[in-house]
Amino acid sequence: MRNIVCAGVLVCLAASAASAQTRTPKPAPAPVQPPAPKLEAAAVTCPSPLGTGVATGRLFCDVPIGRVPADGITITLPPHKGNAALIFDLHNRQTYSEEQVRARRAYARLTATIGVLTSDNTLVARAVVQNEFRSANDLFDRIGGGAGPGGLKAVAPTGVEPVRIDIPADVNQVCVLGEKLSVRRIDADEMFTGPGRPIALISRVMVEYQPVPPPRKAPAKKPATPIKKK
Repeated sequence: MRNIVCAGVLVCLAASAASAQTRTPKPAPAPVQPPAPKLEAAAVTCPSPLGTGVATGRLFCDVPIGRVPADGITITLPPHKGNAALIFDLHNRQTYSEEQVRARRAYARLTATIGVLTSDNTLVARAVVQNEFRSANDLFDRIGGGAGPGGLKAVAPTGVEPVRIDIPADVNQVCVLGEKLSVRRIDADEMFTGPGRPIALISRVMVEYQPVPPPRKAPAKKPATPIKKK
């Protein structure tokens, strides 16, 4: 009888072991994915807007050479968690002359260098746009509201350089300032570094960022139960 009981116990133990071996382990919980970053138009204070493009509808803002942030374009970023990204298109600035184009003397090779700085004048990054101009086909857009033919301004954006700059988490405002402009023409080369001179244009200014999560609400306290007097 004792042998029968022992055999039964061994069978039960073996079945339990086999069940434990074949039991499917629980899958690990999926990691919590952060919300997708937001991409939106940045808040831009443009001291000297050139105007709106007739083809693109973009607002083009002059970038002047400057030494302090107050001289440039101010861009305010929303509160963000971690680094944000400042995104814009950088253009050269060309004065268009139909007479020079017809005379084949309009050639210019333009190289503009700008900087993005914090409000305490710390350089975050530089950006450069370079292109060659020969005719109206090299213009990126034309600006309305001028006295030229068709109501167009003579100054127009030419070339385009997409720019993306990482902005540190603790920075909520930056400025865009010009540093220098190099121009190569048929008969001369020029370099411009004097403060106040507009040397480039920016358009389509956007910011990509991770919003700061709202503060957690403290759980509501349950009202104390009144003590009944006997």
